[in-house]
Amino acid sequence: MSAAAIRLAQEADLDNIMTLEHECFATDAWSRGNMHLELMAHHTTYAVIYEGERLIAYAGLSKVPGSDQSDIQTIAVAPAARGRGLGKALMLHLIAEARKQHANDMFLEVRADNPVAQALYLGLGFEHIDTRKNYYQPDGIDAWVMRLQFAKASVGREPIVLGIESSCDETGVGIVRGNTLLANVISSSMDEHARFGGVVPEIAARAHLEALQPTLREALRQANLSLQDIDAIAVTNGPGLGGALMVGIGAAKALAVSLNKPIYAVNHLVGHVGVDILERGKLETPTIALLVSGGHTSLLLVRDLLTDVELLGETIDDAAGEAFDKVARVLGLKYPGGPEIDRAAASGNPKAIRFPRGLTQPKDMQKHRYDFSFSGLKTAVARWVEVAEAKGEPFSVANVAASFREAVVDVLVTKAVNACVAHGVPRLLLGGGVVANARLREVAEQRCAEHGIELRIPAFNLCTDNGAMIATLGAQLIMAGRQPSSLNFGSESTLPVTTVQSL
Repeated sequence: MSAAAIRLAQEADLDNIMTLEHECFATDAWSRGNMHLELMAHHTTYAVIYEGERLIAYAGLSKVPGSDQSDIQTIAVAPAARGRGLGKALMLHLIAEARKQHANDMFLEVRADNPVAQALYLGLGFEHIDTRKNYYQPDGIDAWVMRLQFAKASVGREPIVLGIESSCDETGVGIVRGNTLLANVISSSMDEHARFGGVVPEIAARAHLEALQPTLREALRQANLSLQDIDAIAVTNGPGLGGALMVGIGAAKALAVSLNKPIYAVNHLVGHVGVDILERGKLETPTIALLVSGGHTSLLLVRDLLTDVELLGETIDDAAGEAFDKVARVLGLKYPGGPEIDRAAASGNPKAIRFPRGLTQPKDMQKHRYDFSFSGLKTAVARWVEVAEAKGEPFSVANVAASFREAVVDVLVTKAVNACVAHGVPRLLLGGGVVANARLREVAEQRCAEHGIELRIPAFNLCTDNGAMIATLGAQLIMAGRQPSSLNFGSESTLPVTTVQSL
C-alpha cells in the first residue's frame, strides 16, 4: 500500500466514513454526531484511503496540545480490502503524526477476540499493558489496552518555533530549532514612511498586511520546512504600535488555530536580549542590555531571561532613533536619519561643537541615573543651525552631524557602562537598529575594554527588529516547560519588560 494514497479526512468524507463504520462495527458503531465532532476537533487527525470513489479505510488519532500522550481513536478497513496492508499504512501514518506532535506514548484498545489486529499492533512495537473486562458492549468482549513508547526519540528534541514580529515598520518572520537559527526574513516599509519623515502607524499596519504572507513563505523556504513542521508560534504583542502589533497577532493566532499549534505572546524588548542565544548558544547572565532603536531607548538588567528582567532606565521623551531622524531633517538629510548622519559624520569633527548631554548632571543622578533624554539635544542642534543660518555663516554639516552623534553616543555608552559597574555585571549587550551606528560600536568597544566589560553585539540583522528573536524567546519558554498563551491576549503598546510572556 502506498502512503501517497493516504490523505487527511474532511467533513465531506463523513457519509462515507459512517457507511464503513457500520460495515466494520455492526454492534458498537459510533453515532454520526460523535464521528462528526471527532473529524472537526482541533486535537484530532483523521486519515482516509479511497479506491476510486469508494472509501476503503480510515483511522483517527487524538493528541491534545501540551500532553505527551496520543491515542488511536479508531481504525477500520473494508472487509473486501483487508490483507493488503492498508491498516499498517494508516498506523504508520498516524505514528509519524504523533511523533511530529511530540508525543511520548501512543495508546489504543483492541478487541481481545481480534488476533489479526493484535498481531499488527505487536508487530509495530505496541505492548499489551492491561485488559479492560467487558469493554466492548453489547458483546461483552474484553479490550486489550496497548501502548507504543517512543519517548526516547522525543527526549531532548528542540522545538521548531516560528516567530512573527510587527511592532513597528519591519515585518519579521524567523524560524529557530531550539537555539539554532533556521531562517530570518525581514521586510521593511521604511521607504513608504520616508516622505513623511517618520513612521506613520496606519501605513505601517497596512504594510504588515501586505508583507506577511510573502515574508512567511520565504522564511519557510529558507528553513526548508512546511507549516506542518512547525511546533509552535511566537508573536510580539508589545511594546510597539498598536495597529501594527494587531496585524502580527492576528496572523499568529490564525496560524495557531489552523495548525492546532500552541502560541506564545512575548515581549519585543526581551526578545532583543534573547537573540544573543542564536550566536553563542546561551545567554550569559546577569547582563546589562542597552536597546536603542527608533521607538525605544532602554537599559535593562537581566538576571534571568524568562523570570527576572528589570528596567533600569528608559527615554523620558524622544528615543535615540527619533532624535537622529529629527536632526537629519534639520540638516537637510534623508530619512531614516541614523544612516544619513553616520555617513555625514564620517568626515566631521566630533569635538567641533559641544552639544548638551541630557540627564547627566549631578542633579539628575538620584531620579534619572539611567534614564535618557534626547529632546533637549535635538532642540540645541536645531537652534545652533538656525542661528548660523540667520547670521549667514556657512557651517559644516559633517561637523554638526559628528558633534550630535558624539553627544548621543556619549550618553548611551556612559550610562550603560556605569550600570555594569554599579551592579557588578561584567557584560554588556547592545541591541536595536541604532546599533548599526559605527561610532556607537566604536565607543562601546573602547569604554568596555577600559572597564573589563565583555561587549556583545549580535549581527546587525539580529539587532534590528526581527522574527528570529521572537522565535528564540518562544523556544526558550517552551524548553523551560512554560505553558502556552491563551488566545485571549491582545496588543499592549506599553507592555513592561517585566512581562516576558502574556498569558
